[in-house]
Amino acid sequence: MNGSDAAAAAPALTTHRYRAPVQALCLAGPTASGKSALALSLARRWPMEIISVDSAQVYRGMDIGTAKPSAAEQAQVPHHLIDIQDPAQSYSAARFVADATQLVADIRARGRLPLLVGGTMLYFKALRQGISAMPAANPALRVAIDHEAQVQGWPALHEALAQVDPETAARLAPRDGQRIQRALEVWRSTGRTLTDWHRQDPARSGPDADAAWPLLALEPASRAWLHARIEQRLQQMVARGLEAEVRALRQRGDLNPQLPSMRSVGYRQAWAALDAAEQAPPTRPPKADRAPWFDPALAATRQLAKHQLTWLRGVPGRTVLNCESAALEDDAHRWVQGFMQF
Repeated sequence: MNGSDAAAAAPALTTHRYRAPVQALCLAGPTASGKSALALSLARRWPMEIISVDSAQVYRGMDIGTAKPSAAEQAQVPHHLIDIQDPAQSYSAARFVADATQLVADIRARGRLPLLVGGTMLYFKALRQGISAMPAANPALRVAIDHEAQVQGWPALHEALAQVDPETAARLAPRDGQRIQRALEVWRSTGRTLTDWHRQDPARSGPDADAAWPLLALEPASRAWLHARIEQRLQQMVARGLEAEVRALRQRGDLNPQLPSMRSVGYRQAWAALDAAEQAPPTRPPKADRAPWFDPALAATRQLAKHQLTWLRGVPGRTVLNCESAALEDDAHRWVQGFMQF
């Protein structure tokens, strides 16, 4: 359920006025930090509708690995930008900005407060600060770069990127294939670096963005706590049938590992393991408590969380709450209350 259907199905809510110049409230945090549960708590108390800021939850048929809100949760509170795209199609930051901007206007017109919730930090950045006209994806170049990575390894391509775009390379891990690929693709297709393109972003950051799009960041006090949560959630996804979900997507016949949808964490690793098993069946059965792709997916998810936290800590106007704290929910409700007028 999403969009106007969700809004129509939701129970009537009392409306409140909120303080100008707020356009929407933003709730961000690394994966497994408790964003979804907290968002539901806030939206049950305040007149809110939730806009998903998640580059994978937009895709239909990808429910378990994206930790989508359940049908029951979506029935309790209107959710938007979930299940709006087929996995064979692409969804971009520019498309997100257009969709989210329209939704914010619609939700405000209903007398409610938009709550943007998720962990796709590029989408938050694009919405709060503006977005430059980035070049479109080049499928042929992506295939060529993937082939180079298979031969040379991503660390070697990371070194090549550092020669032409040292600023982008400095913020990427040597094995962050998806982002290294995109940076090289932009350079090779346009002759300009990703850093150059990013510098063209409209100047909408700073105090104005912080006032219009207040950001509440869930950040853990300890990395160990977050790592344990990530592993526990991945185990739950395995138990719920994530591998079967990936198998079903593979069986469609029109999807491939180069698509943005299938490059999502968890899906990418499971797809690669299934490919490998088909080409060279394992001589020994996997460990009973581990799918063969579990450890690579766990490592990739931890790396994703690290990138998410790095981005959050670079946002000076954010409000930080300790997602480990027993007082998290109360503190978040007080934060929302500060934007309301009675």
